Amino acid sequence: MTSPSSRHRNGFGGLIARLAIIALVGFGGSWLAAAQVGARQTDDAPLKVVATFSILGDWVQQVGRDRVELFTIVGAGGDAHTFDPSPEQVAQIADADIIFEIGSDFEPWLNDIVASSGSSATRAVLTDGLDLIPLSGEEAHSEDAEQAQASPETGEAHDHGPVDPHIWHDVSNATASVERIRDELSAAEPTSATAFAANAGPYLQELHGLDGEIRQQVGQLPEDRRKLVTSHDTFAYFARAYGFEIIGTALGSVSTEAGDPSARQFIELVEQIQATGVPAIFAENVSNPDLMQSIADEAGVTLAPSLYTDALGPPDSTAATYIALIRTNTATIVTALAG
Repeated sequence: MTSPSSRHRNGFGGLIARLAIIALVGFGGSWLAAAQVGARQTDDAPLKVVATFSILGDWVQQVGRDRVELFTIVGAGGDAHTFDPSPEQVAQIADADIIFEIGSDFEPWLNDIVASSGSSATRAVLTDGLDLIPLSGEEAHSEDAEQAQASPETGEAHDHGPVDPHIWHDVSNATASVERIRDELSAAEPTSATAFAANAGPYLQELHGLDGEIRQQVGQLPEDRRKLVTSHDTFAYFARAYGFEIIGTALGSVSTEAGDPSARQFIELVEQIQATGVPAIFAENVSNPDLMQSIADEAGVTLAPSLYTDALGPPDSTAATYIALIRTNTATIVTALAG
């Protein structure tokens, strides 16, 4: 099977070709020139900030507010694992001051589009310094092989190990990330540091309260019901923080790009579900629920409402913000597993 990272590398040639065409008609020249001049033209202009996906964009907006001009690459409902950048999106990051990213191979396409854009932005990797969960088994070996390969753009190997990037499902990681965003924005624009701190303060208090809410709700669920089966491996941080066990995942991967399970893997997962007695399993908002419905039917359990995993929901949904997403997921999990 072609790996997610190699698919992004192979597919990037088409993007480069599209960019070359745009440059010929004059569009590319303007934004490349802007990147060479530098993004901070005036002290009173908002910082030009890029967030790689919707959850991260929400954190940045909460802290930056009117002092940032925010562009989120992968919007609400989008899947950063399967993202294919357009030339217009590459152009948007050309004159950014800061790029906020999760790192840990969550955005395997990012290095290429930053290099292609000519951006000289500061890159803030939010998994740096956190207590990350290592991958295990076959996927860890696959990730090791990918990271041992040199980047075609830089000639350097990846500098991170095979770890799970889905940090935001533990609210304490969200708190640490918001503090990091506050500090990075303040370093980039010291004159607005007081405003960034004032914006971050109440939001950090909300996050502390949210963590307590989750623990209270989960505490109502018997320990032997705290077992999760999901589409892909995205809830390890939630499980570690709030006392759940991951029984299995349909795709057996931290990426949604993994292929469907084999017949044997399908049967093994069904048997695991039946053996543990969980009453429900969960699909996700960034993946097709049909596979999970088939597994639920075969195992004789309920397919619960989809969880919001790697992206916010649309503005009219119950997961339009990070805090709303976590509340919705927690309520869905506790209700479904209570039986």
